[in-house]
Amino acid sequence: MEGDIFSGIGNGTQVDSKVLQAFQKNFVQVQDILDQNRLLINEINQNHESKIPDDLSRNVSLIRELNNNIRRVVDLYADLSSSFTKSVEASSEGDSGGTLKSNGKASQKRIRSG
Repeated sequence: MEGDIFSGIGNGTQVDSKVLQAFQKNFVQVQDILDQNRLLINEINQNHESKIPDDLSRNVSLIRELNNNIRRVVDLYADLSSSFTKSVEASSEGDSGGTLKSNGKASQKRIRSG
């Protein structure tokens, strides 16, 4: 995917296309949920402004739906973060140029040509 923000990470580490597809799928899901939340918030605001009892009582279920959607977005971002971390770790394991010490700092390995 040319020009994609995940096409290269750090020191030129390449990300697997399957990982990119998973990221893209999750981002599309997040955007869909956020679009739905915008509509829910608009409806909640209209109901609140109307002060009609039925509309106000409907807001209870709309707010519950909004809260559930927010939880889904948080879960999707957590999955994205986990997948991203795993893919970077897997990519760096295949990279013989350096290792990560237990303190999280990189150290360079010297590779002898023989």
